[in-house]
Formats: sequence, structure tokens, C-alpha cells
Amino acid sequence: MKEITLRACAKINLTLDVLQKRADGYHDIRSVMQTIDLCDEIGVTVDAGQWSCSCDGANIPGGEENLAMRAARAFVRAADVAPNGIAISIKKRIPSQAGLGGGSADAAAVLRALNTLCGEPLTTEQLMEIGASVGSDVPFCVLGGAALAEGRGEVLTPIRGMPDCAYVLLKPAFSASTPALYAALDRQSAIDHPDTDGMIEMLSRGDLQGAAGKLGNVFQPVLNADHPVDALCEKLLRVGALGALMTGSGSVVFGIFPNLSAAESAVQQLRGGDFEVYTAQNG
Repeated sequence: MKEITLRACAKINLTLDVLQKRADGYHDIRSVMQTIDLCDEIGVTVDAGQWSCSCDGANIPGGEENLAMRAARAFVRAADVAPNGIAISIKKRIPSQAGLGGGSADAAAVLRALNTLCGEPLTTEQLMEIGASVGSDVPFCVLGGAALAEGRGEVLTPIRGMPDCAYVLLKPAFSASTPALYAALDRQSAIDHPDTDGMIEMLSRGDLQGAAGKLGNVFQPVLNADHPVDALCEKLLRVGALGALMTGSGSVVFGIFPNLSAAESAVQQLRGGDFEVYTAQNG
């Protein structure tokens, strides 16, 4: 048996724009994504004698329903290898149904782990192609760092990431249905599109304050109609965040702070709210 343990890092969307609906039913997006060091821990064993996937997260399926297992099956087909079983264990730290890409991060970690254990038969680009067949955010999670994501998320252009900073993330009790948010967005006659090019420019300059001022997510006003997303962002701004935004299709909102000390001070002020609180830095 061969085994390895890897981190699976969450992502945040610094901008998220939705463009036209495609013939295949997906929407084209344009988003600046950044990995953060809020991570799951993924253990992968090759030649384990059987196929299995276990996860310690509540309400997260194991077995064949988990994206990590789907990624393992896809890797075996693409790499043309025949291991005597693959065992996957997932220790969850990234909250689910949060817009942080936790399931996609787990799947990407499995692809990277299997490629290492099997002698690296595939390139990073090939792993990203496999990832695209598993989930739209998986290719970015394979790549990591920061990137402009286009298409349905699988067309990636690496960019300069966020300057050194820290994040405070608030996870409320409510969650969101991504298909329902897309459907609601399709019904809107006017959409306030984020300045994605402006975000990329601020990042290229290493301008943290400028980047914080360019945050934008077209889904936030849609979800805010039913849930207090903007109010959560306001809480972060009141405790010193340079900017705050919902990530993905929610429901987590994050605030950008100049350093970890400022973020930890904010956490102390936020304790006792009806949400979970996390801190993170760039991953």
C-alpha cells in the first residue's frame, strides 16, 4: 500500500460575475478566485484492497456520492491505471454549503494525491481537465493560488494574488441553492456587474486597499432579498474590515483585514453572534 496526506484549501471569490446562459444549460462566469489556508485534510491510500471514501463532516455523503470518490474514478480512467482499491479519508474543516468550494477542494486534492502515488503520469493541465468533468471549481482547486476563471469556471488564467492580509469568515445558519440563485438572476432585467478588470489591476499593483474596494458578487443582492447577507458584511466592516463580500453562491461572507492581529481582534468582537467564525490567510 502507498499513502499520502494532503491539504485541500478553500477558495474565495473576490469578484463573481455571471454572463449569458449557454446552450448546454450552464452560465458563463467571470470571477477572480483566491485560495485561502482554511483547509480540509485528505488521506489517500492506493492498493487498499477496496474502494472507500469516509468523511467526518455532518450531512456530507461518503462513498460514491462524494466528489472525491468521483475524482478518483475519473483519474483511474484517464491515467489508465488499475490499483487494487483506493481508500479516501476526509477530515472536514471547511464548512459545507458555504461558497468556499470545500467539495471541489477535496476532489482536487485526491487528483493530486493519486497522481503523486501513481508516479505522476499526468500533467497539471490534464488533472485540471479531469477536474472539469467532476465539478466547475475543481480545476481552480487543482491549480491553486489566484486566477481569473471564465467559461463555467474551467478556463483559468493565473494572476497575481492578494497581497499579504488576513480574512475573517462568517458562516450563518442559512444556506443557498445555487440553481435557484442562477434562476433568480436570469429573471432580473438589470444586474450590477462587478469590476473584475479593476480587481485584476489592483492585484497587479499589490494594492490591498484598492482590491478591497473592488469586491463584487452578482449573487449577493439576490440572496440578500431573503437572508441578511449585507448585514453580515456590515458587521465585518464595523470591526475594521477593509472590505467584505459573500463568496460564491453563499452563504459565507468574508472580510479583508490588513494582518492576522487585526483579524483576531475582530473575531473577539464578533463572538456571540448567530454564525460560525473562521480566520484565514492566503493559501
